[in-house]
Amino acid sequence: MTASKPTVSLVISVWNRKDDLRDNLRAIAAQTVPADQVIVVDNASHDGTPDMVLAEFPWVHLIRMPHSQYGACETFNVGFASARGEFTGILDDDVVLPPTFVEHMLAKFATEPATTAILSPKVIEPEMPDWYKNSPKINAERYLPTFRGCGSMARTAAIKQANWYDIRFFIFGNERDLTTRLLNLGYRVKMVPSIEVFHKAPFGMRHGKRSLYYHVRNFWLYAFKYLPWSQVIGFPFRFLKKGLGGKQKGGGGEVADAVGTIGLFDNIKSVKWGWWVCLKATLAALGSLRYCLKHRQVCKHPDFEPPLQ
Repeated sequence: MTASKPTVSLVISVWNRKDDLRDNLRAIAAQTVPADQVIVVDNASHDGTPDMVLAEFPWVHLIRMPHSQYGACETFNVGFASARGEFTGILDDDVVLPPTFVEHMLAKFATEPATTAILSPKVIEPEMPDWYKNSPKINAERYLPTFRGCGSMARTAAIKQANWYDIRFFIFGNERDLTTRLLNLGYRVKMVPSIEVFHKAPFGMRHGKRSLYYHVRNFWLYAFKYLPWSQVIGFPFRFLKKGLGGKQKGGGGEVADAVGTIGLFDNIKSVKWGWWVCLKATLAALGSLRYCLKHRQVCKHPDFEPPLQ
């Protein structure tokens, strides 16, 4: 008797990316092993995205948020709560999956222990330098302290046990936060470079005040929740001394793999009053200190490492 295929739900959060989402859903429709459920959570798009989904992909479970002020963490959580599959794909709206994504993810999970909560693929992005793309470390299977939230797959029960994303993060850094809670529960996250996905967003950290603000603020939230106080206090000095975050070879790229901090210093320099944005973000994080202390659980798992070493 042939064992039945595990069930799979794919969750996508979208806001005003109709054409990108169309490419995404077409790739999902072409999977060699079809997903059992595809959930699109639309954050009140005004570019016709919901109408496109209803007209062209009637098999998609479309959830419409009442307004667009929700962060990506909250919209993803809405999708996660609706997922019925044993496995949940976590997909950005602008990712394009290979036709074997579901098939190969399930095949890999079948060889993994139950403690492997998430499999993270190799993500190919525009402007990705060859030194990074072809790095032996990037191309080796290994356990990670985070994952690529644009195209990974998770055990549904594990991320539910970890309470999904922390909505206080709003956007950026939420994958590392979720991974740390998974590590504290005894799970692990694994990088599988033999599975590749294409992400349309340029390589490295997105530039602009909004991106810089949330990356910095969310680092502090993460640090307050999981790092020993000695590291929290000493981090600014180590950060300034070492100057990690550049997109150039040797600029911390491999250390920052999958954490969204690649290009942080470039962003600080390119944003007008970049250091002032960092200060505002730090002060905002201090305003959430009570919340972080309430949820504080220093992580001692061997896979754990801060986003900037």
